[in-house]
Amino acid sequence: VQLQASGGGVVRPGGSLRLSCEASGRAFSNYVVAWFRQAPGKEREFVAGVGYTDFVRGYGDSVKDRSTISRDNNNNMVYLEMNNLKPEDTGVYYCAAASQTTDWDPKDFASWGQGTQVTVSS
Repeated sequence: VQLQASGGGVVRPGGSLRLSCEASGRAFSNYVVAWFRQAPGKEREFVAGVGYTDFVRGYGDSVKDRSTISRDNNNNMVYLEMNNLKPEDTGVYYCAAASQTTDWDPKDFASWGQGTQVTVSS
């Protein structure tokens, strides 16, 4: 499966963004999808993930209660809505797909999109 992330940009602290991940290829519903982010000089961090359907969702500690991940299997899309953005949310956001995962380990994810930059700054 190929992935294309979009929706990043510059936003003020306290603002909101919705990131989109469009998948191409067959059997999108057979993949779990997650968002990871990487800030300069830092390791890649799990942000949010969704199972084969919206029934299973997971969030990283730094964004839970401020983010919602969802998927639309009919249109091969996954969305990440983030609210009350903080400067520490700045980074490149990647969507990734895996046939299965244990605790959203990035090593489980074989397919990665190109990333979209999110900058939170006043």
